[in-house]
Amino acid sequence: MSTPYFALGAMDFGTRLDPGTSTALLDRFVERGGRWIDTANCYSFWMDPSGVGGQSETVIGRWLAARPGVRDRVLISTKVRQQPTVPGKWPESAEGLSAPAVRSAVRESLRRLGTERIDLYWAHAEDLDVPLEETVGAFGEVVSEGLARRLGASNHTAWRVERGRAIARAAGVAGWTALQLRHSYVQPRPGVVLPESGHRLATAESLDYARSEPDVDLWAYSSLLWGSYTRPDRPLPEHYDHPGTTRRLAVLGEVAAETGATANQVVLAWLTGGDPAVVPIVGVSRTEQLDEAFDAMELRLDEGQRRRLDEAA
Repeated sequence: MSTPYFALGAMDFGTRLDPGTSTALLDRFVERGGRWIDTANCYSFWMDPSGVGGQSETVIGRWLAARPGVRDRVLISTKVRQQPTVPGKWPESAEGLSAPAVRSAVRESLRRLGTERIDLYWAHAEDLDVPLEETVGAFGEVVSEGLARRLGASNHTAWRVERGRAIARAAGVAGWTALQLRHSYVQPRPGVVLPESGHRLATAESLDYARSEPDVDLWAYSSLLWGSYTRPDRPLPEHYDHPGTTRRLAVLGEVAAETGATANQVVLAWLTGGDPAVVPIVGVSRTEQLDEAFDAMELRLDEGQRRRLDEAA
């Protein structure tokens, strides 16, 4: 089994978290041996007075420039699709996934990041207004030109990912080898409409797809549900209010007590050690939270604990 790891979520860098705090977190991440940093070209336009975003990539780029040699120690994951082209007008002005949009966005991301390559370049969400063949071709071009090493699809259905991969194979270009979805131990009520526009939950089908395709990595955002597992001041949103949540939280608490770990750490261990294994994207605002996540990578759930966690529903 490969060594479990998580990606540092940088969505708030440069907006909710000032550059100094963001830099301190990045430094601590590398100090603890972290590798993957996940961001997007649009982060965080909703907190940006200009309404466009780009602050997260910019902060990461400045940090890299000020730390000679660090670029070879970290891997950068960023995304295209959601950045507004007209300040303050989203989603109607989102850049989309046309070939011109992808070609322009990847170069702008590289400029902000101050790097020559992106290690994993994501389609941030589906764009049903653009033929999938055009999007897949543009992403393949990004790899063939050496601007990105790998490609991924975020907030896409499993069937669309597979269709895109088939198109890439037929065209002889690089295809998606990673899938990113919202996923955690506790799940919303079945069939609920999420208030977060654009979020797509991992489903039994998408989990089975990742399990069945050895070359497809599964990443999960909102993996710790904004601190709701451990912070009384951040209760779970109303759409998590159902009997399954109550049962799962009870077992989660039992396993946390047995292992001496926090509920957050048990959730991360459950994700990284599952089938399929998941790469959680962990957003933090303090170094203590970052250390908690790193320590979770050392936690091993025994078969009985994992079975109890899995079967609570």
